[in-house]
Amino acid sequence: MTEVLPQKILIVTAHPEPRSLNSSLSAFAAEELRAAGHEVQVSDLYAMKWKAAVDADDFPELAPDRRLNVLFDSGEATLAGTLSADVAAEQEKLRWADAVILQFPLWWFSVPAILKGWIDRVFTFQFAHGPDLPPYSEGALAGRRALISVTIGARESAFAERGIHGRLADVLHPIQHGLFWFTGMAPLEPFAVHDSVVLSDDRFAEVQEEYRQRLDRLFTDQPIPFRTLDGGDYGEDMRLLPGVEAPGTSGLDIHVR
Repeated sequence: MTEVLPQKILIVTAHPEPRSLNSSLSAFAAEELRAAGHEVQVSDLYAMKWKAAVDADDFPELAPDRRLNVLFDSGEATLAGTLSADVAAEQEKLRWADAVILQFPLWWFSVPAILKGWIDRVFTFQFAHGPDLPPYSEGALAGRRALISVTIGARESAFAERGIHGRLADVLHPIQHGLFWFTGMAPLEPFAVHDSVVLSDDRFAEVQEEYRQRLDRLFTDQPIPFRTLDGGDYGEDMRLLPGVEAPGTSGLDIHVR
């Protein structure tokens, strides 16, 4: 791996089978990164039996007769230090990390429910966003890099330009832009393994080598250059100003510089 100063990486993995491709890639990444001198923590959500649903149990100090307001109550509990222990522990991992890797299979064009539940519960108001934590800029989790490592059953051409599933960049936009960049993390181009259902041993060896090279560049690759909300490209209505994008640019690409 390219020599860089030791960093701290959080890997969050979501697959119910410990012998799965996703579990193998998660273990491979942890081994490679540690061998390079980095510190690694792994949150294996299925092994942890992570509770996916946000509910009043996330806020133990909430009065039993009080109507639950998830946004307000999560922010209040965050500031007071009274979130449930599992949520608080994952927030501490995020504070600790210099980079975050999400490892998951693409299920129904999104993350598995257990990973969505990790996002819903951990990225609370006043931790990941808030009135003093501006979105789409150097916000709450600024200074951290973020990498998606995703396995996909379909062929690559189906997620390409004119592919029936739509471009992979568009499918992953809610995570890349709506989670990572919204909270200030710098998203990298995703690492995607297509045709994962029929992956041969030879192809798996190739995937490992490709992933090794991506991990080698985890702290040197240029992030996706999403526009900042406060950089002058958007109006007060949070819409991109006319003519800011390059001629011919359309769709979600207008939000990339």
